[in-house]
Amino acid sequence: MLLLSALADGKTDVLNLLHSDDITYMLGALTALGIPYEYDQDGKKVTVNGCGGKIPSEGAELFLGNAGTAMRPLTAALCVGNGKFVLDGTARMRERPIIDLVDALQQLNIDITCSDTGCPPVVINASGIPGGKTKVSGKISSQYLSALLMASPYAESDVEIEITDTLVSVPYVLMTIKLMERFGVVVENLDNKVFKIAENQKFKAPGRAVVEGD
Repeated sequence: MLLLSALADGKTDVLNLLHSDDITYMLGALTALGIPYEYDQDGKKVTVNGCGGKIPSEGAELFLGNAGTAMRPLTAALCVGNGKFVLDGTARMRERPIIDLVDALQQLNIDITCSDTGCPPVVINASGIPGGKTKVSGKISSQYLSALLMASPYAESDVEIEITDTLVSVPYVLMTIKLMERFGVVVENLDNKVFKIAENQKFKAPGRAVVEGD
C-alpha cells in the first residue's frame, strides 16, 4: 500500500496503518528516496505525496533490517528509477533468498545483481524497465510476483510474467491485483499462471486507501 502510494501520481492518505518494523523501514526508504510523507502514528495514518513513477533520488543505499515486505517490493520498484541503488539488511536478511526475483528482473534487461549466495545485498544500476516477458518461480514466495506486478506499470512496454511452477499464497496475489485496480491499473490474470500488464498504465492516487486488517 505504501509503495503504490509512493509510486502513484498524487496524494494518498493510507489509513489503518499499524506500526511495525517493516513499516518503519519502508518509511525510512521513502525518506532516502526523496518521496515526502506525513506520518501520524497515533492516528495510524500516513499521507504520501506520490512521485508519479519518477523516483527523486538518483541512487541510494537502503538498510532494510529484516523487513522482507520492504526488501522484495523495493527491489523491483527501484528498477523504475535512475542511478545506483543498494538494498541491504541484517545478517538474517542476508540469509533470505531473493535470487528468483533478481533473475526475473534480469530477464527484463535490468542491470541487477545480488550476492553469490542468492541473497541480499542487492545492487541495481537502474535506468528504467524496458518491458517484455519474464518467468519466475511462485513456490518460494508470492511476494516475488507481487513485486514484479507493482513495478510493471512503469515499464516502457507491455510486461508478461509467467509462473514456472506452483504459485503459493494465491489470495495475497489477488489482493495485490485488486489493490492495483484501486490505483487505476488493470492486470490480466490467466488462470494464475500468466499475468499481463499493458503499457501506458500508471498508478493514480485514490485519495484514501485503507489497510485491511489480518
